[in-house]
Formats: sequence, C-alpha cells, structure tokens
Amino acid sequence: MDSWTVSSALLLAGVISSAAFSHFDTECYTANGEDYRGLQNQTSLSGGKPCLFWNETFQHPYNTLKYPNGEGGLGKHNYCRNPDGDVQPWCYIADHEDGIYWRYCDIPTCQMPGNLGCFRDSGDPPTLSGTSETSNKLTIQNCISFCRKQRYKLAGMESGYACFCGNEVDLRDHGESPSMECNHVCFGDHTQPCGGDGWVIIFDTRVGACGGNYSSPSEVIYSPDFPDKYGAGRVCYWTIQVPGSSAILFNFTFFDISDQTDMVELLDGYTNQVLARFDWRSPPRELVNITGDFVILYFYSDRTNQAQGFALLYQALRSQDTRVIEDEGNEEDETDDVSSTAGPQLAVWTIYALAALLILTVIAMVAKLLLHITVKSPNIPTVSGSDSCSQSTASSEPWIILYRPSTISLFKKKLKNHHGDLSPLVGN
Repeated sequence: MDSWTVSSALLLAGVISSAAFSHFDTECYTANGEDYRGLQNQTSLSGGKPCLFWNETFQHPYNTLKYPNGEGGLGKHNYCRNPDGDVQPWCYIADHEDGIYWRYCDIPTCQMPGNLGCFRDSGDPPTLSGTSETSNKLTIQNCISFCRKQRYKLAGMESGYACFCGNEVDLRDHGESPSMECNHVCFGDHTQPCGGDGWVIIFDTRVGACGGNYSSPSEVIYSPDFPDKYGAGRVCYWTIQVPGSSAILFNFTFFDISDQTDMVELLDGYTNQVLARFDWRSPPRELVNITGDFVILYFYSDRTNQAQGFALLYQALRSQDTRVIEDEGNEEDETDDVSSTAGPQLAVWTIYALAALLILTVIAMVAKLLLHITVKSPNIPTVSGSDSCSQSTASSEPWIILYRPSTISLFKKKLKNHHGDLSPLVGN
C-alpha cells in the first residue's frame, strides 16, 4: 500500500464521525467475545462485583505470569476477558461464594454485529413463527444456514439445541433481555451461546453468507460460515456499491486466515483490478481507503486448512467528507509552498543587503580619500602675513574636525606593536 493511501486513510478516519466506529472498540466480533478488548472491569454495570487484576491472580490458572505476552488480552489490568474461549467474557472476583471465584461479565456492548439480541420466548406465540428444528450438533452457523436456505431473514437458537426461523420479532410480546439469559452453550460448539431456557438469541441470516450485495452506507460483512470456521474450497464475492459516495473505507475488525493460499481481496467494481490483497503473511494492519462507489470483496479458501475467517466493517464516504481532506491537503501544500519559497526569498534579501553594504563601503572609501586629499593639500596663500595664515587655518578647520588621521595612525601603531609582541619574527 502506498504512502498516499495510508495517509488518506488515517485522515479519513479522523473525519468520519466517531459514532461510526466507536462501537467496534468494545463490542465482540466473535460470538463469544473471545477478542473483547473493552474496559468494563466489573461483572455488571449496576451492582456488579469488581474484577481482580490479571497480574495478581497467580493462584488461578489465568494470569500474566503464565501468559506474559498478552495472550487472551491479559495484562496489568482488571478488564473482563475471555482467554479460555468460554461463551462470553468473564473475570476473577474476590468473593468466594459457594466456592466460585469467577463470574461472567454482563457487558451490554458485547454483542457482535448481526446478533440482534436475547429475547423472551413464551411459546404462545413463538418469538420466531417460521420453520424450526432441533439438533444435538447445533451451532450458530448451522441454524443460520438452515434458515437462510428457507429464505428467512432471522434465525434464533434456544436451550442449546433448538433452531427457529422467522422474518420479524414482535417486541411487544417478546421483550429483549440481557445477554446473560442466552449464554447456554450450543450442543455442537461449547464456545458459542445458543440461547437459554425460555430465551432465544436471534441473528441476521446474512451473517456468514458466502457472498451478497450491499448498498447501505455502512454495514458489516463476515467470512463464510462465521462464527464457525470457514469451509474448504470456498469462493465468495460480495458487492459493495453505494451510489453517490466518493470513497469507501474498510476496517477489518477481525482477521484469522492461517492457510498459505487462502486470501481476501478488494477489487475495483468497474475494472476488476485488484486494489488490496490480504492473507496469513500480510494481514490488514490499518484502514483501507478505496476511491469510488463500487468495490468487490473476494474470498478464496483451498481444500486444506480452515480458520475463523474475518469480520469487516465498511463505511461509504460522501463528497463532503473527502472535501475536508482536500482542504487539509491544500493547507499542507500551501505550507510546503511557503517553506519552499522562504529559502530563495531569504537568499535574495541577503544579496541585496550585501550589495548595499558594498556600496556603502565604496562610498565611505571615496569620502575618506577626498577628505584625505583635502587635508593633505591645503590652499597655498597668495599673500604672506598672519592674516593669510589665519585664513588658511580657518578654511581647513571643518575638515580637520570631521577627519582625524592622527587617531587612525595611533590605532595602526598599537595594532602593529601588538603583533610584534605576539610574534618576535615580525620586524618594525
């Protein structure tokens, strides 16, 4: 990536409203919040128990002594983390209630985009009224794929084994609850939450789809089969076309591709030119700014290894957003112009000053010569006598006042004597 793209992306990141990206600083990008790096340091925001510092929990399995390089997000802090791949972030607590020295953290923002929340299921009517099935190998993506094939927009999991499909949720009869009620593990993957007893966790069926078309100004795109590992032999295309936008900014909030040939590419939608390519050797480390309103996201996986995949947030920028960047760039150019012309202007003025000093020196030397001639060559009196002498003296007196050669002679004599004192080789 060239320096212009990097600088533009960084500038654009500052121009875009912070609300567009602020939730990605703390929310979970995976279903269980294993990569949560938020700042909540108690089990609940209201009346929760304070968490212990990870660098002081040496009596427990997870601490900074055992994981000194920040594995699992551990460090010299007491923020909630999920270092063991549990169903959601947790922390150690000081109170040993019934022998339990840790608690889950009820983090309101710990909800991956596409997870619509946890809802009560009274059964009459059901929260999602479409097709349903049960499985002892249920995972989030299994349920999502099942409902997607049935052309439903929503997929819900309950009690770890039940899957429900539907197109909308009636919030009047099925209120939303904290995620703590939906942290029962999926029967098919104990690191994923699949609802609870009487509570259903609902996802958008576009999560983990292999391809799709997006036209909204901001959206989240996941790798195929997310939050499960992506399958082998996947070839997926997503089109992101936002009419009226001048550029599209891409932020990979999660990236896990471990195979040598698996890759993610960003292509120009009109020319199919590859603009950026990422794999396990060169993962995305910064925001990616693509000029234009049409971008194609391409994903490829071979038939060997599998990994978690990626989560990508894009944000379309209007012309007014980039105009601010152009203004800032113009200001920088003006500053560069001023700094670039300051040097030549200074040189010109220096030449002028030296020329003026030279002219003044020449004038002073000419004046000195004229004065010297005037004093050394007084007018010869034509009439002898005291009157003529007094007249001659009076006529040359103003020049004597202005020019005192005796002073210069005295200075030269002292200077010469000084040199004679310093060096005995110099004669008189």
